[in-house]
Amino acid sequence: MFPNYFESKGRIHTLCNSSGGSLLEGFAHDLWQAGYAEITGRRHIRAAEHLIYWADQNGIRVDEFQEQVLSRFDNHLIQCQCSGYGHYGRMNLVSGARLFMGYLHGAGIIDAFGAEQTVQNPVLLTSFCEWMRLRRGTKDSTLCTYSISIRDLLKYIGDELGRLDAKSLCQFVLDTSCKQGLAATKNCTTALRMFLRFLIAEGKCAVNLADAVPVVAQWKLSSLPRYLQSEDVERVIASCDLGSPIGRRDRAILLLLARLGLRAGDIVQIQLGDIDWKGAWLSVTGKSRRQTKFPLTQEVGQAIINYLQDGRPPTDATALFIGSRAPLQAFANHCAISVIVAKAMQRADVHCPSGGAAHVLRHSVATSMLRNGTSLQDIAVILGHRSITTTQIYAKVDRPTLQLIAQPWPEVQP
Repeated sequence: MFPNYFESKGRIHTLCNSSGGSLLEGFAHDLWQAGYAEITGRRHIRAAEHLIYWADQNGIRVDEFQEQVLSRFDNHLIQCQCSGYGHYGRMNLVSGARLFMGYLHGAGIIDAFGAEQTVQNPVLLTSFCEWMRLRRGTKDSTLCTYSISIRDLLKYIGDELGRLDAKSLCQFVLDTSCKQGLAATKNCTTALRMFLRFLIAEGKCAVNLADAVPVVAQWKLSSLPRYLQSEDVERVIASCDLGSPIGRRDRAILLLLARLGLRAGDIVQIQLGDIDWKGAWLSVTGKSRRQTKFPLTQEVGQAIINYLQDGRPPTDATALFIGSRAPLQAFANHCAISVIVAKAMQRADVHCPSGGAAHVLRHSVATSMLRNGTSLQDIAVILGHRSITTTQIYAKVDRPTLQLIAQPWPEVQP
């Protein structure tokens, strides 16, 4: 794989005959498969070569590479005097060396790299996650959210369950609510209740302790859905540069949000096999792993085809949408989709009325459907709401219909 990154035959010969030539060759292959550009790949290979040379000079074997070795290499770069190796761009060199160690770990040459940096979960938290997966089938993304609050609680009580009582629970929630918003606090109380149910099931706390978690005050249907006008939505979609692969990808994503009302998390999980081109259907696995079929309209389908034919990078990943920077892989989570939408709104000079730009488009399509005469029941089906109560919030923005039923204020003459 060296010829993919180097033109000089002399340079390739030097790399192949170096002490870590075979490892560097494998590393170069990994970089190429991940989609690293030539200039970036050369820089990372050079960093790996420098690391191996420095390790040889200090009697460090490759199979001994670990986080502390990388830290020593970083300190070495500050005063590097190695002949033929520069130390400029130290952070880039360390980044390349870290990637190389990651390759060594994947190849089974070194043990778990970066284990010192991994946050070790408390035993109780680990047991809770296993219990939730087994008993409730909870997804890892949900458990990751729960773990934040539970880990803080265990620090708060010092891992001593004997200190866990109604007073300490209330105080913990109150202290936490002062540091974050309403939604995060509600997530916290939900996580605590689930954790306490686990402890009750395991006989590690009082049976009624779960009732001591305070309820966060939030009245149903008290807020208005944040949405964009139809013309603003079209401007956001039109802001994508169809002459670039990223623009074709972003337009397909925006259409799935603005036409089908998908969630950002739904888009991240779409696989290539979820598209039935012959039947013009798109299968989406939403919340609670419920699978829903959406009609693949001509506009949305053509946007996806344009992306697949001339936009999606070559990769073995099965996810429909792939990041544009190496390593070329599926998006890690829904946040990447919201970033794409937020950038599109900036390009279109459209103000986002709330946080979570991707969800604003979901609200917008629901609001538009309601104003065009679609019933709340149909909207609930399209949005994947379990209860019509969740969909009723959109009735508050249907001003023409509300004006028909609104009664005049008693003190105002008609």
